[in-house]
Amino acid sequence: MRVVVTSESRFSRTPDGRVWVEAGPANPVWRRYLVAFDQVRIAARVRDVPEIPEAAARVDGDGVEVWPMPYYLGFRGYLRRRWAVARAVTAAADRRDAVILRVPSPIGSLLAAARDRARLPYALEVIGDPYDVLAPGVVRHPLRPLLQVASTRRLRRQCRAAAAVAYETERRLQSRYPTLPTTPTAGISSVDLPPPAFVPQARAVRPPLREATLVSVGSLEQLYKGIDTLIEALALMPAAGLHTRLVHVGVGAYRHHLEQLAARLGVADRVTFIGPLPTVEAVRHQLDAGDLFVMPSRTEGLPRALIEAMARALPAVGSTVGGIPELLAAEHLVPPDDPAALAAAVTGVLTDPEALAAASARNLARARDFSAETLDARRAAYYRAVAEATERRRMYAGTPVTLSPSR
Repeated sequence: MRVVVTSESRFSRTPDGRVWVEAGPANPVWRRYLVAFDQVRIAARVRDVPEIPEAAARVDGDGVEVWPMPYYLGFRGYLRRRWAVARAVTAAADRRDAVILRVPSPIGSLLAAARDRARLPYALEVIGDPYDVLAPGVVRHPLRPLLQVASTRRLRRQCRAAAAVAYETERRLQSRYPTLPTTPTAGISSVDLPPPAFVPQARAVRPPLREATLVSVGSLEQLYKGIDTLIEALALMPAAGLHTRLVHVGVGAYRHHLEQLAARLGVADRVTFIGPLPTVEAVRHQLDAGDLFVMPSRTEGLPRALIEAMARALPAVGSTVGGIPELLAAEHLVPPDDPAALAAAVTGVLTDPEALAAASARNLARARDFSAETLDARRAAYYRAVAEATERRRMYAGTPVTLSPSR
């Protein structure tokens, strides 16, 4: 059985036909589905480029193909190409395919509507929360309130109609977007870390810091990650006794806006935007050089960047959104959009050597829950449940399909 998976990632295709991604899931992520399916087809936006983009990773390969969708950027771009996108995504899957929609997603919602009309099943991977993504201060758009209500209702309907649902979080998304009582569900993070991602031991108690490096990681295409809040908090931190600087890993359209904010607040010399790093090893090196990871996001699923930092035994402070409270202790959580609370939490941890060491040990232990070994079996069981639920729904609709004996 083939599985068709929708993705909001933007891919690039070189003249040799190979497909690449600069920021998003690469081939090893998509190969996970092959444990239960014979072939994986990814329906996503694709643009043609003359050469491999810098720091890009391969997407397609043995058993994994990409179904190219019309390329667009932003909400207006989507509206201009909506009908072409709808035709393309509907054509990506036929009656014999299993379908897994990574939602919330405009592309996934178009295919869900088409499958509903045809009385064909689909499964979901709920990787984010539109209620949080479209909250005030996260997205600047005149239709934001209407989009928030419509998107939240749509995802609730999809979860109740789906043949199976996997959630990125352990509790948060399940409570807001429940399924029918008989629907197979699972809580499975898309993050599964290989052994090299983990340091062997937590950080020991060290003398009080005189200088401290904060590290943040994330896209700057929107203000989802709250880096503006972090810069405002940095300006509130006392200069005497502890010199604190921020290093951000990531790129996006709001970088210039954030650089201007740092300059206005007088902390430009304490903020460094280093852009994207070329390898995972380079990211780990940057995390190892930091004293505290900070994630003041306005919206999150279960954040990979935070889990990767925890696997390096890096103490962390985060906001109370999405799955972050499932990862960090309550004393290391602050409300989003609250620079004063963030400044107090960061300063409190950095000036307490015992608290830093305790957070390091706790974070490393919690990160081990996301090892590849731990999650692979759970993920495989969910994919097999999707295949079985897909077959049952088809047979109920009068279109039986026989699974491969090996599956």
